[in-house]
Parts: sequence; structure tokens; C-alpha cells
Amino acid sequence: MIKYPMAFPIFGKEEKKNLLDCVESGWVSSRGKYIEKFEKLFADHCGTKYAVAVSNGTAALQLALMATGVQAGDEVIIPNLTFGATANVPMLMGIKPVLVDVDKNTWNIDVAEIEKNISKKTRAVIPVHLYGLPCEMDKIRKIAKKYNLKVIEDAAEAHGAVYKKRKAGNWSDIGCFSFFGNKIITTGEGGMCTTNSKALFEKMITVRNNGMGIGRKYWHDIVGCNFRMTNMQAALGVGQMTRVDKFIEKKKLIAGWYMEEIKKQQVEGYYQQEEKGATSSWWMFTLILPKINDLSELIKYLGERGIESRPIFFPLSIMPAFAKLRKSKTLKNSLSLAGKGISLPMNLKLERNDIKEIVGALKLYLSK
Repeated sequence: MIKYPMAFPIFGKEEKKNLLDCVESGWVSSRGKYIEKFEKLFADHCGTKYAVAVSNGTAALQLALMATGVQAGDEVIIPNLTFGATANVPMLMGIKPVLVDVDKNTWNIDVAEIEKNISKKTRAVIPVHLYGLPCEMDKIRKIAKKYNLKVIEDAAEAHGAVYKKRKAGNWSDIGCFSFFGNKIITTGEGGMCTTNSKALFEKMITVRNNGMGIGRKYWHDIVGCNFRMTNMQAALGVGQMTRVDKFIEKKKLIAGWYMEEIKKQQVEGYYQQEEKGATSSWWMFTLILPKINDLSELIKYLGERGIESRPIFFPLSIMPAFAKLRKSKTLKNSLSLAGKGISLPMNLKLERNDIKEIVGALKLYLSK
């Protein structure tokens, strides 16, 4: 029995009412009033002019690459420490990701490494706001402007994160979000692309709908895909948006409790550092344990006590699927984190005493 799951979706009367409305009205597929309503609410939350709802976060990344014109034979720069989708999507499109190191404190893409790895084939940078902590987007935008590169934010984990008074998804050509069941807000599956460009918005609407032009049915202007979100998913999303700010504040509160308990119980480890101007949405709280020898044993130990946990993402460069990708000359920071980091429960039902118990179990294991 899992006493403390990693994540747990919180649904209320609004979501149930909206879903019932979809079922009773018959609008259950990719047309219906909730899709545009969800897009409008999410764009307003991010501070962008436009948002395009899609079937999942991976589809959001592919739609962004297609809309910005990045294509087979081009290169994109991505961090070595991220979920595999950030590399999978461009690779499946014939685009070559270039792996660069992360900053030792934030674990986000090292801005200095971006410029070092730009080639004649580089067309875009995909910074990842890892675990909800936003990257140094002003510096990344400056580099992108200098070399005429597109910027696509992988904000799958960063709903509501803020960097220098602007939210994640509002710093780039296109921001990409995920609404998987463990995210801060969820539609079960689902994703969103945000942008301030009308041209990119219209391109994404067309690509998302199998390449059919806006306002002209069954006329295909370009080759596209079916990346559409269902009205039922959007109905959940509309309900979730009524409480998104409360969800984010609770995440921050839980992260603060972890920090207090780690210090109080003298657990030897460190976590992501919010640099000046950055406010994490704390999707995950991940602790690096320098002296750990077998992370799998720790995860098993915690699991036996009802505490779900998971390892930090593996660096892409050490996995077979990405072995042939071009890599930065140094990846020492991302490699140093491999096998040393554990993500602890961050579900929204957690309270102060729960965190005390979780950290206490961790402390007990480490003291043996």
C-alpha cells in the first residue's frame, strides 16, 4: 500500500460538472466549447497572447518544431539532463539534438555551453525548466537573437514558474506544457503550446488539424498531424484552472517543509537552487545524496514503508537510445548527478507531519 504517492490528481465539482456536460451534449471529441475556453484561460495564466491545446506534452514539442520550421538535417541544442521526450521528438523528425551540460546549482541548461556548441546547422535551442525551476531565459534569448535561433521552452514541468516577473512559456517563440496525470494541473493526458506570435499560432492550429487551413474544411494547405485535444480533456482543464494558483502555492509550501526537515534532521544532501529572479513551481522535490551507493535499495526501502519515490532523470548521454548524438566536450555536472538523486513525494494532499515522517525514513536509511 502506498501511503505517500509521488503525485495525486485533485478533482472537484467543477471538473465533474464539465465532464457530465460533455457527455450529455455529445461533444466528446476534438470539437466543443471547452477547448477554446481552456486555451484562453491557460494563455491568460502564462501572460501570452495565444495558446494551442494538444493531445500531450510530446506532441506539443513536435508541433513547436514543425511550426518554427526546424526540419530534418538541422540541429537543436538541449540539456543532457531531461526526460527522454526532449530528445525523442527531434530525433524522430530527423533533427539532431546536441547535448550540453547543466549548471551545477540549478541543474538547468548551462547557458555558457549553448554558445560553445552552436554550429552552422543549429536552428533552435530547447531549454528545459527542470522539475519546475525556470532557466536563465533572458541570457538564452540574447544568444538566440545573436545567432538567429528559435527558442522553444520545454515547460512540461513548470506550470506557473516565474523568471524575472515573466512566467514559463512566455519567454520564447513557443512554450510547451504537459498535463499528464502527475503534473501540477492535469487533463489525464494533454498538452499546450503558448506563443505571442499570431503567425506561429495560426501555423500551429493548421498543423494540429492535419494541415487543414483555418476556416476551410478538407482543404490541406500543408502536411500536418492530428495533435488535437478532446473536449473532455479540455473540460477537465477548465476545472483545474480554477485552482491552479492554489496548487502551485501548495507545491511551494511542501518544498519549504522538505527544506526545513532536511536541515532539522541533518540529512546530508542538496537540492535545486533558485537563482536570483527565478521562482520554481516545485513540480518535483529532488534531493542529491552524495554518499549513496545504491539508489534502487533506498527506493525499495522507502517503498516498503509506503513512501513512493523515483530516481532523478538519467543523463541522456549515458543511455543507448542517445549514444550517437553529438555531445559537448564536458558533461561533468549532469554526469555527477546520475544515480545520486531521489525525487520524494510531492502530492498536494501532503501536510507538515507527513514530510517529517518521509524525511525521517530517509534519515534512518542513510544512518545505517
